[in-house]
Amino acid sequence: MTIDTALAALTPLLGDRLSRSKSDLESHGQSESHFPPNPPDAVAWPVSTEEVSEILKTCQAHGCPVVPFGAGTSLEGHTSAIRGGLSLDFSRMNRVLMADPGDMVAVVQPGLTREELNEDLRSTGMFFSVDPGANATIGGMAATRASGTTAVRYGTMRDNVLALEVVLADGRVIRTGSRAAKSSAGYDMTGLFVGSEGTLGVITELTLRLQGQPEAISAGVCAFDRLEDAVGAVQHTIQMGIPMARIEFVDTMSVKAVNAHSDTHMPEIPHLLVEFHGSDSAVEEQAEMFGEIARDFGAVGFESATKTEERNRLWRVRHQAYYACLGLRPGARAIVTDICVPISKLARAVGETRADIDASHIPGPILGHVGDGNFHAILLVDPTNEVEMAEAKRLAARMSERALDLGGTVTGEHGVGMGKLSYMEAEHGAAWAVMGDIKTALDPTGILNPGKLVRGN
Repeated sequence: MTIDTALAALTPLLGDRLSRSKSDLESHGQSESHFPPNPPDAVAWPVSTEEVSEILKTCQAHGCPVVPFGAGTSLEGHTSAIRGGLSLDFSRMNRVLMADPGDMVAVVQPGLTREELNEDLRSTGMFFSVDPGANATIGGMAATRASGTTAVRYGTMRDNVLALEVVLADGRVIRTGSRAAKSSAGYDMTGLFVGSEGTLGVITELTLRLQGQPEAISAGVCAFDRLEDAVGAVQHTIQMGIPMARIEFVDTMSVKAVNAHSDTHMPEIPHLLVEFHGSDSAVEEQAEMFGEIARDFGAVGFESATKTEERNRLWRVRHQAYYACLGLRPGARAIVTDICVPISKLARAVGETRADIDASHIPGPILGHVGDGNFHAILLVDPTNEVEMAEAKRLAARMSERALDLGGTVTGEHGVGMGKLSYMEAEHGAAWAVMGDIKTALDPTGILNPGKLVRGN
């Protein structure tokens, strides 16, 4: 039994939705990570849970690896087919199956993107809150337990996935959770698969918690002469209990990049971007309270906006930051890494990371969702230069080690994939081996996204 025999057995089921063309393999073997391309042996486009079940039964029987694929925006190599096999592309399972304003839930297929979902929900008065920046698929966001700009108020994917339909390695189809707001019935199976990165099962349907569109939204931006003051303002705002919907940080280098990329003229010093949701009076009061705190920490001005087009202009600096930062060094590749620390340790973590990068010869903007202690470094390297690659990996390692020393985690948003695999034992200790035991129980032949998240799979 081989990969080739598995693909031959799948051909009658999938027909022209099974491809071995060079272009399809190449497009599914790369991502936005720094890892070299690892193309699969074939790409399949299933259209139903039943097809996914048959695909997995066949692949398990033949020992063929299966790598779920969403939008391909992985930053830690999650979708790389490092052992070949079949890339399972969910772009044709992309429908909203149900949206219920009464229960504030939606049921969707995994290939639907978050922007497509919110466009579909526009007329209902509801929205899906998790916003990682990229227009990722909902299935991929659940598989990596994604976070984003609004997590400080609405939570991460862990908090917003109520139930799942999952196909196991042997083809069994199970349902986890329900549409109820809570449950005490048994193990939290939904939580087990959210964040499992395709190593335990393949998600084919998701029941999501939705939010009501707020009556009013107010956004604001302010600048600080010192990075430490900006982060200090974040910490104080959190401690005061001001209910922010978003609070984002961009450093001097990030602002410089966005100015060049988008022809804006922001002062090239650290900035905070904030957003408040609620009633007209509530958001006005919250914005005023934040403005006072920011001024106490030396903020240079506080520009607010309530109209949609004005808010979009203010947020452009954050949403375009990644591609703008790439423009700082044309032709460079970005090693993007994230950590998350307790909010009381945030200023130290950001400051020490900035000092490390400044002492190196590699440019590296810092930005992040600092309302929950999560920030990112975008390390710009020449991928053909071994010295630069080694230095960038050293800087990333220092970030991860610092996060653990400060009581945090090596990734608050991007996930483990291959990139953070070496830190799992340091963060989880004996619990990492238990994760491996769960993997073995659910995927005894190790066909599901091998080489990711757990030891030796």
